[in-house]
Amino acid sequence: MLRRSKTSATLIESLNQALALLKNARNVVVLTGAGISTPSGIPDFRSDKTGLWRFANPFEVATLWAFRDHPKRFYNWMRPLAKDILTARPNPAHFALTQMERMGKVTAIVTQNIDGLHQKAEANKVMEIHGHLRSMSCLDCGYHDESAPYLDDFLQTGEPPRCPRCGSVMKPDIILFGEALPHETVVAAQEATLHSDLMLVAGSSLEVMPAADLPALAVRSGSKLIIATLGMTPLDHLADVIIRGDVAETMPWLAEHLEKS
Repeated sequence: MLRRSKTSATLIESLNQALALLKNARNVVVLTGAGISTPSGIPDFRSDKTGLWRFANPFEVATLWAFRDHPKRFYNWMRPLAKDILTARPNPAHFALTQMERMGKVTAIVTQNIDGLHQKAEANKVMEIHGHLRSMSCLDCGYHDESAPYLDDFLQTGEPPRCPRCGSVMKPDIILFGEALPHETVVAAQEATLHSDLMLVAGSSLEVMPAADLPALAVRSGSKLIIATLGMTPLDHLADVIIRGDVAETMPWLAEHLEKS
């Protein structure tokens, strides 16, 4: 439900334009970024006042080399974020995309997020191109395990989780700077994009590659493009419709009206 006090004629017009495109689409691929999870209490990375990179240099805490050299520094930085992610619940935007998936409109959700909230909202076709927190791996011996018991202990003690096989610090299966993205997932996302007739971007600033290139790939292959974010993106000029509003309100509006149509 849109809050009337903050609803402008421009927003209503853009929502109706987006709804018309969604009605005509048969194969919608959604790309989501941090902005879809901020209503769930998970901070994003680049906001001027609250972004995580405002308080830490990513090259000091979130690169593969920084993890190898100073894993405790990485975990000290990650501790509040991990707590936020593990306690977060999906918000109406996540459920709205699941609703569109169940209608048969959305055929894939490509996400830059590591929080697993799309799965918690019971979406089925989720591609996590930046990894997730559900499992951990040892970079030294290759041991792999579910992360829940390790993260529970870490949040209680503050001590980085250790590999039960070799004793090295375990790394969550999230993608750090300088680390290769999961090849099969990226290829699957690109293939889904090439076969789409509409891409819906929800809550992504479109500043991180290769995810930021997916909307351009969609347009080059003939798809329509809807960008729903609070701020501007480098690809706004390619969009057929731009929705400037809170995705926790605009996505449910689209899902509700799409189901009624």
